[in-house]
Amino acid sequence: MQRTISWRHDVPASIVVFLVAVPLCLGIALASGAPLFSGIIAGIVGGLVVGLISDSQLMVSGPAAGLTAIVLAAITDLGGFEIFLAAVVLAGAMQVAFGLLRAGVIGYYFPTAVIKGMLSAIGLILIMKQIPHAIGYDADAMADDTYMQGTAETAFTGVAEAFRHIQWGAAIIALIALPLLFAWGKGPLKRLKDIPAPLFIVLFGIGMNAAFTAFAPSLAIGPTHLVSVPVPDSLGSFFGQFMFPDWSAMLQPAVWQVALTLAVVASLESLLSLQATDEMDPWHREANTDRELLAQGIGNFTSGLIGGLPVTGVIVRSATNISAGARTRWSGVLHGLWLLVAALAIPGLLNTIPLAALAAVLIHVGYKLANPVLFKAALQRGRTYAFSFFFTVGVILVTDLLRGILVGLAVGVVAILRDHVQSPPYTEVSAPGAVLKRLQLHDNVNFLHKAALATMLEALPEGSRIELDARRTRRLDADVLEVIGNFQRLAPQRNIDLRLVGFPPVAP
Repeated sequence: MQRTISWRHDVPASIVVFLVAVPLCLGIALASGAPLFSGIIAGIVGGLVVGLISDSQLMVSGPAAGLTAIVLAAITDLGGFEIFLAAVVLAGAMQVAFGLLRAGVIGYYFPTAVIKGMLSAIGLILIMKQIPHAIGYDADAMADDTYMQGTAETAFTGVAEAFRHIQWGAAIIALIALPLLFAWGKGPLKRLKDIPAPLFIVLFGIGMNAAFTAFAPSLAIGPTHLVSVPVPDSLGSFFGQFMFPDWSAMLQPAVWQVALTLAVVASLESLLSLQATDEMDPWHREANTDRELLAQGIGNFTSGLIGGLPVTGVIVRSATNISAGARTRWSGVLHGLWLLVAALAIPGLLNTIPLAALAAVLIHVGYKLANPVLFKAALQRGRTYAFSFFFTVGVILVTDLLRGILVGLAVGVVAILRDHVQSPPYTEVSAPGAVLKRLQLHDNVNFLHKAALATMLEALPEGSRIELDARRTRRLDADVLEVIGNFQRLAPQRNIDLRLVGFPPVAP
């Protein structure tokens, strides 16, 4: 698969990702309690800096919803955005160190059930969070993907409230756009398959709203439900939106604590997003995880230097990138370039895009991420997989991304430990019905096997003859030797003949 730019695919996909990224960058900045332009800066850095250094061909980086709660609390606790920027710079330096220390391998320790559950939960949240925008309800500012953080109102009640405040112009655009997205490239629309559907939908939304304004003013969509990019009145005012770290804060322990939190959480989110993106890659390419940490670290160092929010790899934009037909890294890089050009040259034009059109695109992406087939497959893959999958989905829905991932991982670990405890640490090698029962211990017999081994020994009938063979066992825990030693002392009372082969001396 090529790694040079595919003009036919990467450029249109980059425009689609750019259009989706604009409201997301702004919405995340708003939810984080940061200047709106800091979200745009992070999006630019995610494309132009991280995109060029990263080994991933399809993952898109930028400001992340999963960090909003941390950022909001940090800005408040530290006492200002400039102090917070110092923490972002430090976090970037820490991530660079993680990459140099080859810590990227940690991403491989998260099971597929957790990754799939994370994607499905994000898909469901996308759908719920975008429904209000699709029907013109503006209480939830811009098309943010901040899940349910920072507000008592859940996405469920938000959807219910939205249907009591429908703006019919927005609803008409979404109701036409969604069927088009699902039918794109099929039947009568097959001849349009080479045109990226999301790009068409955005242009369609602009055209529809222009028609409403001219011919049906009552349906025209107002400014509150259009993309809202800051419009500088001069080059000086544009550069005036950049902010710089308060270097004097670098000596504060609280700044270092925030930096470490950001570095760890942002690294974890990026590695999980990278793994999920690799799974969605139609060409099944795998990116270098250590290089990804290095790229994200340089990105955060740069973003913090010039007044941007922290960046991570982000699933929503990555999934949109793949859905729009991107082939190489240049789609993500170009999306950062378009953000820079748009912020400089055409903020007024961007502000004509209806959020309802973008909402339709994101609802379609959300459906792909949370396809019902995934939930059915989870039930068919066994109890351990299903528990991890559904716990991850459920906890993300009611709390946030990081907690959901950690709970899903914990459930998976507990299930594995339970199975490990219940499975016998031996294989019976004697013939059925033999007088002497010979058991070959496995390669690794540890304290988790105590219960299974003790239960088996206690269940032996009086007068039994049993041989435990440890000649192939490379690790035999002291806890297991203690169980065997206790049984060895009690065996004569039950007339049990116990033979130990290949064991170290067992304590009397």
